[in-house]
Amino acid sequence: MASQSQGIQQLLQAEKRAAEKVAEARKRKNRRLKQAKEEAQAEIEQYRLQREKEFKAKEAAALGSHGSCTTEVEKETQEKMSVIQQNFQKNREVVLNQLLSLDSKKGCPLRSRKAKDADLSR
Repeated sequence: MASQSQGIQQLLQAEKRAAEKVAEARKRKNRRLKQAKEEAQAEIEQYRLQREKEFKAKEAAALGSHGSCTTEVEKETQEKMSVIQQNFQKNREVVLNQLLSLDSKKGCPLRSRKAKDADLSR
């Protein structure tokens, strides 16, 4: 009986050592997975930064050419506005005098039309 009890004890001890080895292997595996995950995250971050840098360079190149077009359009617009403003200042008095002379000669066409419409509606 003693040898049987000793054999059982040996089996229990062997089972305990095996469980400890399995637990240690699981810990090592988890550490390796964690390390691999951290390395992958660092690699992903590095790749993302590289792609973002490339994108910014392409964006700057595209916007740089677009910016010069915008500047040209704004310059042309300012020139056209200046010409329109000059024409306005030059012709302002003439047009006002013409309008005033029409009003004094024939009467205001809008007033007479409103009067006619008012008479018709009565």
